[in-house]
Amino acid sequence: MSRTLVLWLPPVAALGEEKAPLPAWLRVDDGVIVDSGQDDGWVDAWEKRQDDSPGDRLIALAPAVDVPLRWRHYPDAAPAQAASAARVDTLKDSLGDGALLHIVAGQPIEAGQAVPVAVTTHAAMTAWADWLKARDLAPVAIIPAAAAVPPPEPDSLWSADVGGEQIVRAADHAYVSDPELDPLIARGHTIAPLDADRMREALLMTLAAPPLDLLSGGWKPKRSWSLDPALLRLAKRLAIALLIVSLLIPIIHAVRLSSDSARADDAVVATAKKAGVTAPDATAAEAELDRRLAAAGGGPLAFSVPASALYDAMGDTPGVALKTLSHRTDGTLTTTLAAPRVEDINAVLLALQARGYRVTAQPMAGSDGQQMANITIRAVP
Repeated sequence: MSRTLVLWLPPVAALGEEKAPLPAWLRVDDGVIVDSGQDDGWVDAWEKRQDDSPGDRLIALAPAVDVPLRWRHYPDAAPAQAASAARVDTLKDSLGDGALLHIVAGQPIEAGQAVPVAVTTHAAMTAWADWLKARDLAPVAIIPAAAAVPPPEPDSLWSADVGGEQIVRAADHAYVSDPELDPLIARGHTIAPLDADRMREALLMTLAAPPLDLLSGGWKPKRSWSLDPALLRLAKRLAIALLIVSLLIPIIHAVRLSSDSARADDAVVATAKKAGVTAPDATAAEAELDRRLAAAGGGPLAFSVPASALYDAMGDTPGVALKTLSHRTDGTLTTTLAAPRVEDINAVLLALQARGYRVTAQPMAGSDGQQMANITIRAVP
């Protein structure tokens, strides 16, 4: 159910009185006025609808005595341009300091439509804001009461009672009625009373689609964020679960790594045992196997291991030539390299170091002008 409480704001002049008149109000449920008055009954009406329903809202109507309206026409302007021009032109036509005025223009739906412009003061907006705050009220919109009066018939004016305030509506302006000024403004045209039922229908249409809202510009409410307690609890639970998972992942990984390492060590010990090597752990078994392979001329100390790494490194640098090559039983490979440039020999050395070998080099000059170096390569990284 969509429910709206409409509350008329008191005139600014009445706010300073000790016994200010009670505001008019009405309650609208699904587009139908179900209750109204000019008393304190709006308090009960407001409290009864406080059930956190998203369809519930409070709309305040600003009195015409403080917020007169004008309608300006810009037939050739787009809606946004027309609204901007209406504000500028109204400011030019206004008396007094423009900085003290609060001018709001509505935006027409289509080009060529009249632009409603409301003029009030920041002092009035401040007074109403304080009045609403003192009653813990936060309206979703503040609409000029004069905007609810529909346009009159040609060559005539309407006079309508809106919230206890008599408002005169002409074709291009609306203002609070003044017995002395009304005939002068009407200029001989008829000021006819507007039927109450028609006024009620026009008011409901205005509430459904406000032509303008005084809560704009510097008076636009700042959005306030509120957290749902249920969502907050869910977020806390998710954060705790994420923390637990974040801690479990490295723990499980470490356990699996330890388990895999233990199985690999057992496999090494079992393999060594098949080869006739009895060792208490994988490290001792590997050391004994390396010792036996070295004695037999094989394993990582064999000639083929460092020699293969050397040939691969030279393959990336075609200008390097191999002059001498020898191998010792401790796995050390010694060689003499020659190249047109020292940089080519350095490239081979860097490639060997990148493979994890320990390399030493002693540069020397060749008889044919080439650069040479005696290289020592440790077979075991």
